[in-house]
Amino acid sequence: MATAFILINTDVAAEEEVLEQLKQLPEVESVSLVYGIYDLIVKVKADTLDELKRRVTGNLRGIEKIRNTMTMIAVE
Repeated sequence: MATAFILINTDVAAEEEVLEQLKQLPEVESVSLVYGIYDLIVKVKADTLDELKRRVTGNLRGIEKIRNTMTMIAVE
């Protein structure tokens, strides 16, 4: 099982909208609003690292109001 934590910056005042869109993705295990440099933190899981990469680049980066992301792959 591959796990990643993704820190997300959204467009101004789009945090709640992006949060709701992320909750609909099957690979998203959890998503939280956070204070600080980033707006959201997302935990994503997939069966393999390749599948994880496809889902992050295909699904998460396709959400319109996401400005930028920082993906950290967990070492378990």
